[in-house]
Amino acid sequence: MVGRVRRSHGLRGELVVESLTDAPDAVFAPGRRVFAGTRAGALANDKQELHIKQSSPFKGGWIIQFAEVNSREESDTWRDRFFLLPDSEVEPPSDDEIFIHELVGMRVQHVNGSTIGEVAEVLELPQGLVIDVKRPGLKNALLPYNEHTVTGIDAEARVIHVDPLEGLLD
Repeated sequence: MVGRVRRSHGLRGELVVESLTDAPDAVFAPGRRVFAGTRAGALANDKQELHIKQSSPFKGGWIIQFAEVNSREESDTWRDRFFLLPDSEVEPPSDDEIFIHELVGMRVQHVNGSTIGEVAEVLELPQGLVIDVKRPGLKNALLPYNEHTVTGIDAEARVIHVDPLEGLLD
């Protein structure tokens, strides 16, 4: 996932897009293409390609005009949908980084060695990323994905080590 549509902009089909990439200048450059995604972040069934005609930074996001979206009515149907690129077209993360979508399914382990559960979803909130941890026989736990809670990630073993504040697992 490289972007999410916030809303329509103007009358010619422009979209205000929230960037979900560290390289928005390259990903949303005129002439590039992205794939249409669903509101859940999956690749759309038709695997539609959208070609960027124009783009410019706008209030923490981007205003993008696609060749395939030409009216306000059309652009209104894109609200909350995601844009995707194949992994092969995105610069791989450095050794100390991981793609957000790779967190889903990882085992979450407390620093004391006990298993807490498995990441069911990653939520992007105004306060930052939060992992929704599915716990067997218990309510899911929401843990902030920050340096205070996440102490380390073993990408090969698919384990996230956490030291949550007291009360977050109650």
